[in-house]
Amino acid sequence: MIMNTSAPRPLFYAIEGAFASLISAALGACLLAGCSPQTGGNPASSSITASNVTLTATQLQNIHLFSVQPSKFHKTVDTTGTVDFDNDQATTILAPMSGPITRLLVSLGDQVQAGQALAEADSPDFATAVSAYRKALATAKITRQLAEMDQQLLERHGITLREAEQAKIDAANAQADSEAALQDLVALKVPSETLEAIQKGKQIARVLNLIRSPIAGTVVDRPATPGELLQAGTTPCFTVANLSRVWVMAHLFGSDLGSVRLGDPAEVLSGAVSERFSGSVGNICALIDPDTRSVLVRVVVENPGGLLRKQDYVRVLIHSREESTGLLVPVSAILRDDENLPFVYVAQPDGSFARRRVSLGYRDGDRYDIPSGLKAGDRIVVESGLFIQFLQNQ
Repeated sequence: MIMNTSAPRPLFYAIEGAFASLISAALGACLLAGCSPQTGGNPASSSITASNVTLTATQLQNIHLFSVQPSKFHKTVDTTGTVDFDNDQATTILAPMSGPITRLLVSLGDQVQAGQALAEADSPDFATAVSAYRKALATAKITRQLAEMDQQLLERHGITLREAEQAKIDAANAQADSEAALQDLVALKVPSETLEAIQKGKQIARVLNLIRSPIAGTVVDRPATPGELLQAGTTPCFTVANLSRVWVMAHLFGSDLGSVRLGDPAEVLSGAVSERFSGSVGNICALIDPDTRSVLVRVVVENPGGLLRKQDYVRVLIHSREESTGLLVPVSAILRDDENLPFVYVAQPDGSFARRRVSLGYRDGDRYDIPSGLKAGDRIVVESGLFIQFLQNQ
């Protein structure tokens, strides 16, 4: 059977023509509304070329322009750092004598005063030092008396001048030996009352072999243990630090280093507490860390309440006092292309808008410094830039 297919054809073409008419009507409405560029000859209409966009008078009412001019600002370097003790107010206490520790007198975290006893030790060094000082004092006294007697004999011609001078030399040497022995006792932290008793020839009670703190502060480390055998001058026993001020070792990279100077104010923020801690740049290292390729900057920070602790990781804001000059534009003016590269729209003398790539420098709040891509006097779009980008991408 042969089917007649000619009858439905007019109905098909009628439907196809109606659908095409609807599409044409929709496009026409869109063009009249200014949703896409037109190609008519009306000067007020928008047109697109390869590099710029021209808007209608109605569309221009929603465009806000910004005139680019040089501006002055102060950079803030935002980096990270690590808390450390203020080494000008911290000390590791070495054993002043040899022998085993018999008793520890403080615990970690204890507040101590300068001269306070931290531990006791059983050491023969005190007895040896006291004995040496007594002998030195006695020798110095006798040689001094002999020198005085020889001087009298010299005046009576009982001895030669050479003998009298030798007696003076012997007395001076003995005096020096006694002073050296005294310094040995001072290094062992022997109390001044005990020293006075020795000098007066009195008997003294057994001297406690004490390890004392040379400064006031907090006991932050205590490697010493009861029974440990100490070696004078080499065994670390305690670390005492004044925690009212700490050092924060911040890392600077690249161009940030040129913005930081000694004395610049800084702020430290810790994730452990909500407070901000004030400080200033106290030192800029002259060497680059070979592992991180950064330069360490020491920020001296006041630490009321000891809230910042050693080895804490913190955020550091260093506010440069040096004034910088640049072309600052609002962040809202910066758009991104398909390659994620920044650009802005610049108003042209003919009323169109041209896309221009820029480089982004330092961000000062809601403004970017533009090192390249713009010049003073350029007028850029700061709002509705996405609308222009949409039109240009059609």
